[in-house]
Amino acid sequence: MDEFDTSQANNKEYVLKQLKQDGKLLDIVSEELKDDKEVVLVAIAQNPVALEFASDRLKNDKEVVMNSVSKVGWTACYASEKLRGDKELILAGCKVDGQILYYASKELRDDEDVVLEAVTNKGLILKYASKRLRSEKKIVLEAIKQDKRAKEYIGVEELKQDDEIQAILNPPEG
Repeated sequence: MDEFDTSQANNKEYVLKQLKQDGKLLDIVSEELKDDKEVVLVAIAQNPVALEFASDRLKNDKEVVMNSVSKVGWTACYASEKLRGDKELILAGCKVDGQILYYASKELRDDEDVVLEAVTNKGLILKYASKRLRSEKKIVLEAIKQDKRAKEYIGVEELKQDDEIQAILNPPEG
């Protein structure tokens, strides 16, 4: 790929062509184009991590953020505070990366659907679930099935002694 011509940083046609090759070039385009939804969507389609360089206005645009988070969950860290509390958006991110729970709002860390989806694909993220959900057997079972080390974050002692949980943590010799 050719070097990005910074004198063209505000030329939409040129920028779109470049972003189709490397979405992270969004970092060096004009502020005006970082706030252009079409431009940002092209960058994110090429590299979801490009969300980092979008304008604050577009980091609060559900369609833009969904395009990033549904492919690379942890990019929710770039989303607006408001969108970090959007259940549909956070659930979409959980399907690809449970790590997103770390960036979710306090309310969503206490949402059974969201936490269950998150621990199903990243058990250790149980650490960031609410105390209430770290004490829910269904959630804990999914977390330790995914990663036995999640036992460190079980909310209540008696759950650690539960027969089903013990069977996963210490399978019988066979």
